[in-house]
Amino acid sequence: MTGVLTTDHPAWIETESGRLARAVCMATGIWTLSWDRDGLHMQCVAGTEDVKPHVTTTDPACLPDTVPATLKTGLRGLGPTQRLVNPWLWDAITTAILRQVVRAGQARKLYRAWCKEYGTTVDSPFGELAVAPTPMQVLALDDEQFAAVGAKFHRIVLLAAAEHYELHAVDWLCMDAHELAAALTSVPRIGPWTAAAAAADVTGDFSVYPHDDLAVRTWAAQIAPAHPWPDKKDKAFGPMWTGMAGPDRTALHTLTLSTLTWGSHAR
Repeated sequence: MTGVLTTDHPAWIETESGRLARAVCMATGIWTLSWDRDGLHMQCVAGTEDVKPHVTTTDPACLPDTVPATLKTGLRGLGPTQRLVNPWLWDAITTAILRQVVRAGQARKLYRAWCKEYGTTVDSPFGELAVAPTPMQVLALDDEQFAAVGAKFHRIVLLAAAEHYELHAVDWLCMDAHELAAALTSVPRIGPWTAAAAAADVTGDFSVYPHDDLAVRTWAAQIAPAHPWPDKKDKAFGPMWTGMAGPDRTALHTLTLSTLTWGSHAR
């Protein structure tokens, strides 16, 4: 085995053969990616290969001693993990928006229906794969089209995000994770949670991820059930979590992303 793939993004699907696959939109083309026992495989299926997808590796063995031993032991069982850095900021924003209010399983179904119905579909050895509709395609949709795939609730924020993306994407793409998370909150109905989730996805820096997210809380409690975690409604979880990592932003990134990866595989 080559390690573990982080599959927190809803584009990843499991094929009949047990492989994981998704399509991604790069600056110059669309790529299909698949993961099996031999690792990650990439193929450009539309456009040019000038820019390739980028993968980051996270090793929970590097977590500091400030992380509780039971939590650290559980995460170390993953070994080194790999995550595809989302190459398209618009997709990262779209994904974070479609996760608003709904549960993770529902968000995955909604994202896939959204991409299949209104995005770009490409053929692959694993069947048809789709990427999200562009901002201009979103702006051209009518109310009924949003409702048809279950995105009626998200219509206003998706339209606002598409308009702002057309105006500000050039500047947003030059920002680091913290700057981007702050900038995205200027879009109406994009709050700190959505902005931080999008920024983490597109930069690969999970030190900015919303650490009191229900998913982080849930998986941390399952990995280390004996630890005195705060109640779900207690706001003390976020400070506790960042305190475990200490001042090192890399440690906070590793702790958060490894926990989300553990949860993806536990699910």
